Amino acid sequence: MSRTLDRGILLIGWSGQLGYELERHLGVLGAVTAVDQDRIDLSRPEEIRTMIRSVRPGWIVNAAAYTAVDVAESQPGLSQAINAVAPGVIGEEAQRIGAGVVHYSTDYVFDGNASEPYLETAIPQPVNVYGQTKLEGEQRLAASGAPFLILRTSWLYATRGKNFLLTILRLAQERPELRIVGDQIGAPTWARMVAAATAAMLAQLAAHADPARFSGVYHITAAGQTTWAGFAQAILDQYPASEFSRGQKDPPLRTKQIQAISTSDYPTPAKRPAYSLLNNRKLRETFGLALPDWQEQLRLALG
Repeated sequence: MSRTLDRGILLIGWSGQLGYELERHLGVLGAVTAVDQDRIDLSRPEEIRTMIRSVRPGWIVNAAAYTAVDVAESQPGLSQAINAVAPGVIGEEAQRIGAGVVHYSTDYVFDGNASEPYLETAIPQPVNVYGQTKLEGEQRLAASGAPFLILRTSWLYATRGKNFLLTILRLAQERPELRIVGDQIGAPTWARMVAAATAAMLAQLAAHADPARFSGVYHITAAGQTTWAGFAQAILDQYPASEFSRGQKDPPLRTKQIQAISTSDYPTPAKRPAYSLLNNRKLRETFGLALPDWQEQLRLALG
């Protein structure tokens, strides 16, 4: 195993839906120091520097972010501190101690005006504060001089935490009708798949003397496409017969059919891209990795 992995991994944001999965998948690569907001406040650069200098890991995996897309419109300062400034500081400290960085970004760095999946080389044009700050975080990390993997994913969900899947199930238990946006196109991606792919990428880098030559942005999303309404309908269709449902003590679903509506029928403080599919060819060609179709991922997630 490479010297950097022998030095262990610092995982930031372990209690989030992605961080939870990462802690379990990264453990096979080496010792993992997992920290959360109770030990490191990403809005305070000095806390970031102190933590990294104390742990001195070989890799830093940053799974933390300010993800309240709509609230970010009225709290741009906090979003900027966590999503933009913090990744740059992480990169600076990683470069200082000879570590690499894995950082997660989003399909929301694009404006949604494309007609085919975005390549990593496409020019980002975010349409909301969240996307703007995530893009700035990418840029600051890339400029830090540290080896880095920026992994853009989309419509992330899990069977724990706060996400679209669990929100739909809660609302379907409470309401007789659900109206969900049906004109935004993307690829729902299970957090466990992203975590497994991340571990596989780091395992491959351990075999190379110069991981820095793999530095760059990679898209890592489920195959296929759907809309939020299509995703919601698939959740309701699969949930009743799933293993996940048998482990719940919640009331049965009151809603069985989703009513698709337009984005204009559901105004939000933050504008969303109408089309945010990401092309995953670079991930496949560089690391030989490809995530399953979104429907298969949902089936596996629900069990």
